[in-house]
Amino acid sequence: MKIAILGGAGRVGASAAFALQMAGLGREILLIDVAQEAAEGEALDLRHGVSLAHPQSIRFAELREASTCDLVIHCAGLRRKPDESRLDLINRNVSLFRDMLDLLYRAGWKNGATLLVVANPVDILTHLATKLCPLRQERIIGLGTLVDTTRFRSFIGEQFGVDATQVDALILGEHGDSMVPIWSTAAINGTPLAALPGFSEEIASGIFQKTKTSGADVIRLKGGAGYCVGLSIARLVRAIMHDENAILPVSTVQRGILGIEDVALSMPTLIGKEGAGPVLEPVVSEHERAALVDSGRVLKETLATISI
Repeated sequence: MKIAILGGAGRVGASAAFALQMAGLGREILLIDVAQEAAEGEALDLRHGVSLAHPQSIRFAELREASTCDLVIHCAGLRRKPDESRLDLINRNVSLFRDMLDLLYRAGWKNGATLLVVANPVDILTHLATKLCPLRQERIIGLGTLVDTTRFRSFIGEQFGVDATQVDALILGEHGDSMVPIWSTAAINGTPLAALPGFSEEIASGIFQKTKTSGADVIRLKGGAGYCVGLSIARLVRAIMHDENAILPVSTVQRGILGIEDVALSMPTLIGKEGAGPVLEPVVSEHERAALVDSGRVLKETLATISI
């Protein structure tokens, strides 16, 4: 698989490239960025480690070459400020996204290519991509709440002193302020979270609040997120490359699950070599259902302000 990372010199793009290298995902990884020297430097640094990782070609490339790739990972965009919501990024990043899609359209997308949207506001950009690029809708996937779910599970593992890889808990809806924690089915290796010693509504609320603000916390502390997002990208790429039929919380345009439609947000979605398969209706409480519907409403209100 030939993979292009747009914004490959940024924190997220470079972290994604390193995660893909360590996992041996992709025979070619192209780092594409307007900061050409920085992208060349990241590619060179990664190539220095090939003998200890996997036999891959990692190099800088011009944007047009992304049209020849099997997978295009869009990480390019301006970074969110600590006190700024992801949706506030919309006016700053949508025009850049349009320009990139237009160039790739004119260069000719490879048949069967997949677009993975990572840049924020990810749900808005994912929805726009289904309107603006010629790829089939199932080939357009937003990273969505996969990264929030990853953080959520890690914090649950920390809180209860258990192996975080055994935590089964989801964040769904918007990758942003209206994200929804699904506590009703949260478990650790089959044991309901609520049955654990020390579990309380107060502790649960604290875990979610930490999850919800963790992106801004990382920005405040070190200037921007990278590693967790990179690992989340690699997890999604692995599911596509190896045709895993994994069920992951990623952003796609909804078609009626829980009454939500015509807006991109995250739901449990079957992911394999063809991209996004069926969306599976999650088991949720009435409160969680209402919160997810509200999350869709928030995103639709934002979409209504954009001229497509």
